[in-house]
Amino acid sequence: MTNEEINRAAAVTGNSSSPQAADTPDCWWWVEHSVWTERMLTRLEQSEPSTKWFRLWDKVLSERNLQAAFWAVWRNEGAPGVDGQTVKQFDEQSERELARLREELWTKRYRRQPARRVWIPKPGTTEKRPLGIPAVRDRTVEAATRNVLEPIFERDFAEYSYGFRPGRGCREAVGRVEELLSQGHVWCVDADLKSYFDTIPHERLMALVQQRIVDGSVLALLEQCLKAGVLEELKGWQPTERGTPQGAVISPLLANLYLNPLDHEVAGATRMTSSCCAAPKKKLRLCWHFCANGRRRQG
Repeated sequence: MTNEEINRAAAVTGNSSSPQAADTPDCWWWVEHSVWTERMLTRLEQSEPSTKWFRLWDKVLSERNLQAAFWAVWRNEGAPGVDGQTVKQFDEQSERELARLREELWTKRYRRQPARRVWIPKPGTTEKRPLGIPAVRDRTVEAATRNVLEPIFERDFAEYSYGFRPGRGCREAVGRVEELLSQGHVWCVDADLKSYFDTIPHERLMALVQQRIVDGSVLALLEQCLKAGVLEELKGWQPTERGTPQGAVISPLLANLYLNPLDHEVAGATRMTSSCCAAPKKKLRLCWHFCANGRRRQG
């Protein structure tokens, strides 16, 4: 990618002074402005939690969105998928590749390839965890889809959920813990959801998506992402009956969406269930670990 293209990428994905980005609230600095215009963001701000969104397909496959999606993939680099194509190779003919991708999406001929399954060490243990690496073209489609869907779901996510969210992360989560400790919430319960990515039930996940998204083409594309399977050396293709591959661009968003009801359920609780703690219960989540703080029981 040339310096000129990099500068154009920054202009599109950053806080532009274009009419589309004008007067955008600070909380939406991270959205893709070629998709989320000022009018759409206003509609989003005024929408109810039960509002359903349709006519999103044209936004997924718009030229500017696909280009911005590939720039995001390019910045993140990453290994090739099952087709062996590297990010550099895709970039060298990106104009042709993106045009072909857009044509396939438009004519409904796009077919998601299986993710390449590799195993990587799990920090702190002797175990390994599976990683699913989609092809560069499939990562681009996922990024374009995420650009459209993420603002809709982000608005519904719990306040103290920090994992894989725009402008949030470990630093903000640690700051929240320190704040609770200073308020006297000295009891902490830390939990880890084992094999979370690999065990998400597709039917329940899609039911949550459909509470907000009713565009059939977008839903079908998400189904492709979930059902594409994985290809592992010496084992061949394996179906994915549940779960969303770690390594897929859209997986963190879908994983956060599936945990969102739990986040709100726990946040709404008024007392700790443990006999050693008294409320109010204060909870935060970072990725697939969550932490609940409470005050020591008085008396």
